[in-house]
Amino acid sequence: MLDIKWIRENAETLDAALAKRGAEPLAASLIALDETRRNVIQKAQDMQSRRNAASKEIGAAMAQQDTALAEKLKAEVAEIKTMLPAAEEEERRITAELNDALSRIPNIPLDEVPVGADENDNVEKHKWGAKPGWNHKPLEHFEIGEALGWMDFEGAAKIAGSRFTILKGQLARLERALGQFMLDTHTQEHGYTEVQPPLLVRDEAMYGTGQLPKFAEDLFKTTDGRWLIPTAEVPLTNLVRDEILAQEKLPLRFTALTPCFRSEAGSAGRDTRGMLRQHQFMKCELVSITDAESSVAEHERMTACAEEILKRLGLHYRVVTLCTGDMGFGAQKTYDIEVWLPGQDTYREISSCSVCGDFQARRMNARYRGKDDKSPKFVHTLNGSGVALGRALIAVVENYLNEDGSVTIPDVLLPYMGGLKKIEKAI
Repeated sequence: MLDIKWIRENAETLDAALAKRGAEPLAASLIALDETRRNVIQKAQDMQSRRNAASKEIGAAMAQQDTALAEKLKAEVAEIKTMLPAAEEEERRITAELNDALSRIPNIPLDEVPVGADENDNVEKHKWGAKPGWNHKPLEHFEIGEALGWMDFEGAAKIAGSRFTILKGQLARLERALGQFMLDTHTQEHGYTEVQPPLLVRDEAMYGTGQLPKFAEDLFKTTDGRWLIPTAEVPLTNLVRDEILAQEKLPLRFTALTPCFRSEAGSAGRDTRGMLRQHQFMKCELVSITDAESSVAEHERMTACAEEILKRLGLHYRVVTLCTGDMGFGAQKTYDIEVWLPGQDTYREISSCSVCGDFQARRMNARYRGKDDKSPKFVHTLNGSGVALGRALIAVVENYLNEDGSVTIPDVLLPYMGGLKKIEKAI
């Protein structure tokens, strides 16, 4: 969330940033709403001040035995007392309206973020590795998985409907191996603390990371009013909600391997075959909490941590800087890591690493204080996939496909596979 004080002082900057994101200018309407709020607050304060003053005047009038004046003042106090609740309710209403409007404004992109309309304007940062050198025909993951007998889409549809997958046997173990490999790498080598967070969260947690109110249609809600997490970013980032942290304890780095749940309401008709876009999927999430000075450097570090997973898996990928029109709601800057999928003959996103500045921290009231600071400051938050398991499985299956239809297991995963070196057809 952006600070209304900052908006009042930087109206042109806000509108210019919104224009880069392809949005309409909002500064004038927000400032006008804030003026209304200020006037309502002032009116209520004036009424309260007058009531206090009149109450004192009643005592003075009684002391002078001026009964008429005392009764007049009492009537004035009674009238103000009657009017105050309506004024206070109006203050609450207009404040809620302003907060709701502020909560729907996207973050301000950093100056170095390329300006563009959509994914076609993203800028390639670098590539790593090479495409597979074999000569046999590439296949898509669902063709490979179904032929092996370890991937079942029809069975999943019978149980849960479309956009679900059942993995069995050797492929189920491969996905588990990928998750354990990612957690071990991030905790043992990259300095992240493993967390097993709740998968159900309250409105406040979703609001804190920016999923609510704007993206409610993309989420699953339970009958008791809680939400299934769309990413472990939500509970991990909210670990510092309403906290004041000591600056010397920053950065905090958390990782979690969890199921994620998304309704995909805005992607009807996209990637309907296979595992690319699911209602339920596994992801290894990375979250960092830093001070204001460290967040940009932490963004580079986090992205490198996610890249290391793909390097060790031997998967060719590229990193792109998202343009303003393709960047997420809460991000100041985002790197997408796109892995090469031979079956599709294209790159597909497997990780998205974003620095959010204090955008989420303001929503969560998450702050830190340095030794010499008189007042606390808002922390900066970052999040990224380290990486998405389903898409990592897709990439391994397609890139390690053998001519006979089997899939070679990458060396780095062998310690997790119980002696299995190759995924072969179910008997």
